[in-house]
Amino acid sequence: MSRWCACLTADDPAGQVAAMGGRPLPTRPGHHALGLLDGPGAAEGPYRAGDVYAIGEVTLHNAPELRARLGSAGAEDIPGDCPDGELLLRAYVTFGAAGLAAADGMFALAIVERDELVLVRDHMGARTLFHARAGTGERAAWAASTSLRALQRWPALDTGLHLPAVRSFLTFAYLPGRETLLRGIHEVLPGRCVRLKADGSTVEETYWEPAEAVDERPAPEHARELRELLESATARRLPVAEPVGVLLSGGVDSSLVTALAAKLHDQAVRSYSISFGGDAPNELAYSGLVAAHCHTEHQILTVPGEAVAARLPETVALLDSPVGDPLTVPNLMLAEAVAADGMSVVLNGEGGDPVFGGPKNLPMLIHELLREEAGVDSRARAYVDSYRKCHADLPVLLTPGVLAELADAPPVTDLLAPYLEQGRMSGLLNQLLHTNLRTKGAHHILTKVERITASQGLEGRAPLFDRAVVDHAFRVPPRLKLAGTSEKWILKEAVRDLLPPTIVDRPKSGMRVPVQQWLDGPLRELGHDLLLGRSARARGLFREDTIRSWLRREGTLLPRQGGKLWLVLTLELWLRSFEVGT
Repeated sequence: MSRWCACLTADDPAGQVAAMGGRPLPTRPGHHALGLLDGPGAAEGPYRAGDVYAIGEVTLHNAPELRARLGSAGAEDIPGDCPDGELLLRAYVTFGAAGLAAADGMFALAIVERDELVLVRDHMGARTLFHARAGTGERAAWAASTSLRALQRWPALDTGLHLPAVRSFLTFAYLPGRETLLRGIHEVLPGRCVRLKADGSTVEETYWEPAEAVDERPAPEHARELRELLESATARRLPVAEPVGVLLSGGVDSSLVTALAAKLHDQAVRSYSISFGGDAPNELAYSGLVAAHCHTEHQILTVPGEAVAARLPETVALLDSPVGDPLTVPNLMLAEAVAADGMSVVLNGEGGDPVFGGPKNLPMLIHELLREEAGVDSRARAYVDSYRKCHADLPVLLTPGVLAELADAPPVTDLLAPYLEQGRMSGLLNQLLHTNLRTKGAHHILTKVERITASQGLEGRAPLFDRAVVDHAFRVPPRLKLAGTSEKWILKEAVRDLLPPTIVDRPKSGMRVPVQQWLDGPLRELGHDLLLGRSARARGLFREDTIRSWLRREGTLLPRQGGKLWLVLTLELWLRSFEVGT
């Protein structure tokens, strides 16, 4: 298991790779070097196609189709055991960006092409990829990696805490764009091919982006086609000749993936659900019903608050960018349970909401009807407000010094505006889904799943984020996705025969996590020590009086204090793990 790093510099590129913790790999001589890093990941290489080299973390779900396309283009015979990374490189060399667009999978690839370093991230953003530049002009140097820690170790880079990213994290509970919490380090966006040039310049090419192409066929035809695509997406993600795990919450998304896996797989299907024990709310009756209906081997994992308190620091440290999701520790414990059962692949139902119209869209549509101010800015502000995280509290949460430094920074709404304006999507619902897919989907859901599952030697795969499924979703008329107040209507119609009506027609409630109970109980001491301790005070991000008030559950912030404290606590743990000051 490993990750990768790469350098483009005239100053000892192999030495720069070694300084980041990498083991330099043999390639042709030049101002570049590729290396493998110790750590959880799927990196392999180097791959070669002619004079072009690459290294990557690549899992293709349509390798046979890609191999056939290369063959029809007259490419030399490709051995059946050709690694996925080499196959993707050959597709790029043969077809250019169109070869990347034709691939379907999870990948982060670095390609050495002439005097350039080309970075490629998969369509949806299942795997992360970062880059940084040191120097300018003839003295410019580039480094890239799937590990943020590796770039942080790069001696040529003068980095530190990036305050605008702090504000973004407190607003969204993740970082929704190119920015990271480390100054000078940027994330490659999904569906992009970024060329890093020796003179310090960059060229970004979009090889795939969701596009609206509304098809007015009758609803039954859309449902039939969607069902075929869902079956294909699930089948292509099933492991060969081994059992598969499925994370089953009891909602329609995870339930349909469970049902399809049980229908299509020729090996055992094992489902896993979470319980928080005691009197905590749960959906075990629904997940149990689905497990019995699909005849899966079902396991319920109880996650006590004491385990969350004990394992939160290590879990946060696994993430290249923090995610303020209280399910991170339960997700890790689920991954451990799946790995302990000897499986290498675990499926999940992530993707139904951002692709087919889940919660958060109705409030935005109501706002659109009632808003007095026209324009994208008003819509973006409403989207930010709908998150109900810490954005409204920033004036009393951040210290005056931090607020002063942020005064001239671009507003967080700039991160949303490209998706919420008339362009690729004409209607508001599709604009919202595009926003959800490209922000929360790519920078929260998929990356969290990938890093946590990879830490246990697993691949977490999400059939609902399949490229063909997403393309179809933007062909479905919006009225069939949000039908009145029925969310994800077309998705439910496509799988209605697979599941009990109780599952298909139930309203989404989400996993109700007892965050406040944890903060008042097993996390109380950790929260006080971290947020009021010497390190946090020295960093000077947060006003101590506000933190103390939140910890005492004072003021008008209830009942969402727990979620806000969770964000601050997660951020502090991440900053400590990466040893980031101001």
